[in-house]
Amino acid sequence: MRAAVAFAAIALLAGHARDAAAAEPIEIFDAHLHYNWEPKPYYQVDQVLELFRKNRVTGILATSRPNTGTHALMDARPEGLWVVPFIRPYKVRADIQTWFGDPLTLELVHEEFKRGYYRGIGEFHISGRAADTEVVKKVVDFAVANNLYLHAHADDEAVEILMRHNPRAQIIWAHTGFGLSTDRVAALLTKYPKLWGELSYRSGIVDGGGKLTAEWRALFEKFPDRFLVGSDTWISERWASYGDIIAGYRAWLDQLPPKIAAQIANANARALFASK
Repeated sequence: MRAAVAFAAIALLAGHARDAAAAEPIEIFDAHLHYNWEPKPYYQVDQVLELFRKNRVTGILATSRPNTGTHALMDARPEGLWVVPFIRPYKVRADIQTWFGDPLTLELVHEEFKRGYYRGIGEFHISGRAADTEVVKKVVDFAVANNLYLHAHADDEAVEILMRHNPRAQIIWAHTGFGLSTDRVAALLTKYPKLWGELSYRSGIVDGGGKLTAEWRALFEKFPDRFLVGSDTWISERWASYGDIIAGYRAWLDQLPPKIAAQIANANARALFASK
């Protein structure tokens, strides 16, 4: 009798544990985060870390302009948060328009890399034939030589040029082409096995009612290991609405099979960066 009661109690506790796990929101790896220090951060480091904890964000692809913000996140050594630092090739916002033709870009990248902890270069902005410069090629080759990822805010033409610079390049494609057709996205993912799509600001994923569209469901099911999610906190308003951004991802991730949802939410990013 006592054994039966004990077994029933254990089963009840196990059931409660399963219910609690099911109720917990899906873990998120934020694969597009800017902690800019130009001129000063929107939140202090402790506030940022609390925001991540509150929204169950357990990993971040961290960048900043200049790279001071990334240094601060790395120096914090936050418990329960995996900070994956990338080198931003900008000191000020105006560098967006000039970095790809400026030899000083290479000096910045090389100097930052000496810190010994970087896993990639970017996010950087590049469009069309602007990617076809000697500076960009040297950045791509440096990334390949040091097993670094490139985080490229690029149109499809620039993606193709980056890959031509060095076929061994590994590219996280910021925004996955914004409004580019899913057919074109699928063609590029098929052509380049080392291309991953990051989904901040990506249109067409859900319809006006918040329902996952058929074309994007098909894309996620065909390439479940090739997508990442990110907040893109490039301006203060994105920090102010951070919780809503993460909740928006969870709303459509919940419409996918649990395994695929977990891959896109966090497992794909963790697999990429754990392999280094």
